[in-house]
Amino acid sequence: MSKKITIKSLPDPEYFVGHKACGGCGGSLVVRWVLKVLGERCFVVVPAGCMSAVGFIFPQMAFGVNAMIAPFAATGAVLSGIAAAIRARDDLKDVHVVGFAGDGATADIGLQSLSGALDRREKIIYICYDNEAYMNTGVQKSGATPWGARTSTSAAGFRPAIGAPKKDLLRVAAAHGIPYAATASVGHPADFLKKIQKAAAVDGPSFLHVYAPCPTGWGCASDSTIRLGKSVVDTGLWPLAEYDHGALRITRSPAKFDPLSSYLGEQARFRSLSEDDVAALATIRDEAWKALRAWERETP
Repeated sequence: MSKKITIKSLPDPEYFVGHKACGGCGGSLVVRWVLKVLGERCFVVVPAGCMSAVGFIFPQMAFGVNAMIAPFAATGAVLSGIAAAIRARDDLKDVHVVGFAGDGATADIGLQSLSGALDRREKIIYICYDNEAYMNTGVQKSGATPWGARTSTSAAGFRPAIGAPKKDLLRVAAAHGIPYAATASVGHPADFLKKIQKAAAVDGPSFLHVYAPCPTGWGCASDSTIRLGKSVVDTGLWPLAEYDHGALRITRSPAKFDPLSSYLGEQARFRSLSEDDVAALATIRDEAWKALRAWERETP
C-alpha cells in the first residue's frame, strides 16, 4: 500500500467480476475500485442488499476474495468477529477486513452494529455505498434519502417540514473519535482512491461514505453515473471531506455552486419539484455548507 495508486495506475487484477448489477450501478463500481486498491488479501462482508444479490449467485461468485453475506443489521458485528479471529493468528496480519453496505444497511438498520464496531476500535474498513434508498427491496426511502426525492414510499417526493433529512454519516462516524472517516464520490476517482489508501493505512477503524448512483432507482440513464457523481459535488449537494485524526478538511470546495437544475434534471425522482422546492433545497445545501466550514475551522 506504500505505492500511490491513481486511476491510471489501477492494478490489472479484478476481484469483483461477472456480477449481475444493473447497468451503470455505482455500488458495483465502488466495490471494484476498492478491491483493486486493497488487493487479494481481503476478507469482505456484505449484508443483504444489492451487492449480495448480484454477487453471490450460484454457481457464480463475483468476488475474487474471501467474502460472505451478513444479516442485514449485522455488518459491523460480523466485521468485528473477523477482526478478532485475525488478531488470534500470526499469518493474517497483512489482510484487510472490509465491509460494503448500502445506505439503508448503514444509516438505518445497521447503525447500531456499526457504532459498536467503531466504539470497539476494530481494525476494519467500513464502506457505505450510498444510493439514497433501499434499492434492492423496491426503492423505499432510507435515512439517507435526500430532500425532495421520490421513492416508492414517498411517491410525491420526500419533503419534511424542517431541515435536511439526510443523515450526516461523516459526523456520526467522527463522533466515535475514530482515526479516519471521509466522504467520496464515484465522479471523483482520484479523491476516492486516495481516501481508500488512507483508510487502509490507519491503525483502527475507518469509514468511507461514497456517493453511488442507481440508474434503476433514480430514473436516470445508465451512462450518467460518473456525470452525476461530478455534478452532485459541483452543485454542493455532496461535499467531499475527510476527518483525519481529529481534524476535518474539505477536500474539494467549489468557488461557486452549479445550478441545482443541472443535477436534478437528469433524474426522474426529482421531477415533482417546483421552483420553490428547488429554492428550498438550495437553502438546505447552503446551511449544510455553513456548518461544514465551521467544523473545519474549529478543528486543529
